[in-house]
Amino acid sequence: MSQENISRRTFVTAGSIAATAAIAAPNLLLGQAKGANSRLRVGVMGLSRGKGHIKAYLDVPNTEIAYVCDVDDARLLTGANTMKDRQAKEPQKVTDFRRILDDPDIDAISIAAPNFWHTPAAILACRAGKHVYVEKPGSYDAHEAMKLVEVAGETGRQVQMGTQRRSYPAMIEAVQKLREGVIGKLKYARCFYSSTRPSIGKGKLVDPPAGLDWEMWQGPVPDQPYKDNLVHYNWHWHWLYGGGELANNGVHSLDVARWAMGIDYPDRITCNGGRYHFDDDQETPDTASAIYDYGDVGMSWEGSSCHRRKPEEQSFVSIYGEGGKLDFSSANYTIFDLNGKEIGKNVDPPSDIPHFTNFANAIREGETLNQPIKDGQISAMLCHLGNIAYRTNGAVEVDSATGKLVENPAGEKLWSRESYRAGWEV
Repeated sequence: MSQENISRRTFVTAGSIAATAAIAAPNLLLGQAKGANSRLRVGVMGLSRGKGHIKAYLDVPNTEIAYVCDVDDARLLTGANTMKDRQAKEPQKVTDFRRILDDPDIDAISIAAPNFWHTPAAILACRAGKHVYVEKPGSYDAHEAMKLVEVAGETGRQVQMGTQRRSYPAMIEAVQKLREGVIGKLKYARCFYSSTRPSIGKGKLVDPPAGLDWEMWQGPVPDQPYKDNLVHYNWHWHWLYGGGELANNGVHSLDVARWAMGIDYPDRITCNGGRYHFDDDQETPDTASAIYDYGDVGMSWEGSSCHRRKPEEQSFVSIYGEGGKLDFSSANYTIFDLNGKEIGKNVDPPSDIPHFTNFANAIREGETLNQPIKDGQISAMLCHLGNIAYRTNGAVEVDSATGKLVENPAGEKLWSRESYRAGWEV
């Protein structure tokens, strides 16, 4: 099914995705299944969030973590130690993920490196015949988002994006209740994120620390001098490497809201805000508001990175219908009628395990992915387009059939990276 044929308000069910794939390429889905009893061998790239991947895979039956990978020697060691006494065979430790791709016995790679690595690594993995689990947002910019979807389709690999709430039982239950009309016709969704991030300060240009492969850390990004307040997390707040809080945490709540509302691309996006709290090296806003206009419905995201706003009652996502409201917490939901009376809830605890299990089952048995990259990248595009709006004139018009910008020369300049390091081009 081409993107042009998907209505912006069509709720694409997992079954329809599987059916479309089967019609378009009948041998891709079943041909890649290993069988329910086959052992799945994976490598994990990036061992901060990757430690969470490791812990989840250890609870997926008949799965072996064959490789762990990081460009920082200390993280490589601590990541490997996450598996201590949990797996009989010790994984191989590598600093270059391409060694994982070279192993013909590896079925999949799990990518938890920084955002700017997501698409280049995932594309190389797909073309090496590996299945891919890639963390959110899955892409650094709009060009990468669309290119990754294209390559995943061409290669027929299973590519799951790490917006893991798509596999939370309570979230699935809530979306089903919305489909059944528990709060009537849906009209609007609001997403919230708040934190108390401190200043990142003003970094100094120094030599990279011992044990860090700085060139490999940068990977596809054009070579830059090492700055002492960038690694391992503050790259998020520099446009060269990341997409700020919108692409960092906004993608999670926007994905839930879009899923709940049954919508894809909007007609218009506005995004405004600024770096209000500290005078430091951060380039991306610490406070921002993005609004997505679909014509007949709408959605918004509000982020406050440096002020928790404790006195306010904020849900992770709130869905408003003609008959009431459904609030998503980070893992479950509560339903209210129009008078504010609670009429339903689910407080099941969160777990990443179902999302990784779904990924493994897709590879072994052809089970439909809960967050296939084609759908996941629509949510990522909402972040990329929001950032383009913020960095240009505060608003962009969007072709709701394709997700592309409408007559926006300034925005087109931010559609893709100006250049890649030689050899890492997407």
